[in-house]
Amino acid sequence: MKFFKKTTNQNTKENNNLLTKNIKDNIEQIKKHMSETEDLIIKEIIHNDQKPVLLYIEPLVNKELLHSFIIEPMLESNSEDIVRNIKSYEMKNTSDISNICNGILDGFCIILKENCNNAILAAVLGNQERSIQEPENEQNIQGPREGFVESISTNIQLLRKRVKSRYLKVKYFTIGNYTGTKVAMLYIDNLANRTIIEEVEERITSIEVDQLLSTGNLEEMIEDNPFTPFPQVLNTERPDRAVSYLMEGKINLIVDGNPTVSILPTTFFSFYQAPDDYNSRWLIGSFFRIIRVISFFITISLPAIYIAIVSFHSEVLPIGILYSIRVSLEFVPFLPLIEAFTMQIILELLKEAAIRLPSPIAQTIGIVGGLVIGTAIVEANLVSNTMIVVIGFTAIASFGTPVNQMGTSARLLGFPTMIAASVFGFFGIVFTLMIIFMHLCKLESFGTPFLSPLAPLKIMDLKDTFFRLPIWKLITRPANARPRRIVQQSYSRVWKKK
Repeated sequence: MKFFKKTTNQNTKENNNLLTKNIKDNIEQIKKHMSETEDLIIKEIIHNDQKPVLLYIEPLVNKELLHSFIIEPMLESNSEDIVRNIKSYEMKNTSDISNICNGILDGFCIILKENCNNAILAAVLGNQERSIQEPENEQNIQGPREGFVESISTNIQLLRKRVKSRYLKVKYFTIGNYTGTKVAMLYIDNLANRTIIEEVEERITSIEVDQLLSTGNLEEMIEDNPFTPFPQVLNTERPDRAVSYLMEGKINLIVDGNPTVSILPTTFFSFYQAPDDYNSRWLIGSFFRIIRVISFFITISLPAIYIAIVSFHSEVLPIGILYSIRVSLEFVPFLPLIEAFTMQIILELLKEAAIRLPSPIAQTIGIVGGLVIGTAIVEANLVSNTMIVVIGFTAIASFGTPVNQMGTSARLLGFPTMIAASVFGFFGIVFTLMIIFMHLCKLESFGTPFLSPLAPLKIMDLKDTFFRLPIWKLITRPANARPRRIVQQSYSRVWKKK
């Protein structure tokens, strides 16, 4: 008996979630399902003794499309069923109230008819999106000026415009019990590694949250090691850069409402590659890439080296330079470590203030912080002249990183390196750098070694890491994403042999 009662209750619940032939009951069920929200518009159309009802969320629909493609065709119809004449780029039929309410929230107009237990969903979504512009965070000298926007469909269109292949595959996910955020996963079907695709799918589908608001939220939920300072997912606002990684067999993730695309798996050297490297001659691109990689070591170790020299190893400097440093330190009451920490924190505060304030005021803050405050601190003998130079050079090196996440991570790692240098000198710096590189060697991004192709060493893939060889030499794809097809082009300078 208990079994039959349970089955009866389940059937009752299922029936309560379906439309009936009574249009008033259907409207009441939908209103109740939508929590009696006041922006749910209910409009009755009266024509030829027919009274269909339209339901839609007012802010989500385009009113011009609603009148042109749905209301006017219904009023001008001479047929027995006036609903037949409606026009929309996407239409669905359903009797499930949950699907109807989800459609309303997606910008659909619901059409209910009397004595009919089926609803018609017609898309009239009002797209008020930002126009395509050049991304401010990833500007380049040569190359395309287009950047991603907040619309997921526009971002996919930007990628499809560049990859005209039937193998470009898109998979959609909906995450967030309340936000219902749409996430798209894109990859080249005959290039991307199946194991990585399945792993990413499993991690995304296992997410159970009430809200997903940004790309950063998604990254934190699917990354391998959430406690490392190094980012394990590369973010970009440039379609050309996202496409270049698709061509390597990697995966793009797009979160609706965010103008950034996440690329995975990624490696350390991907954060120091820029589109200009490939738009310029290979010698020029290689030169600037080497400078960027060197900037990583400068950001981590330069203040620490200065502290170690001043505190323990002053004999390594020529007597002239040592004399000028000692003179500048003579009236400074603080330890070099305190000087460095203070200046780094002031630098971060100035950077944060410049980001949060409007552009004209931010420029003023930069001038005041760089000139007035810096000069005042030196004249007050709170910080030495040499420390100002060291911290300034370190800041410039960190800002030279193409991806801001990696530059910030390098600045954070500078703090433990400075502490070790103030206690143990050069030995402390070497020990800290050993720990950092051991951690980098151990780190993985979706099964890909983070320091690949340096650790483990893959000589053939070094052609596009610290430097890049000419395009016609890049015959094979990088093996770090384990693509299904390694060869990406044939030798393209056959004409040279003729």
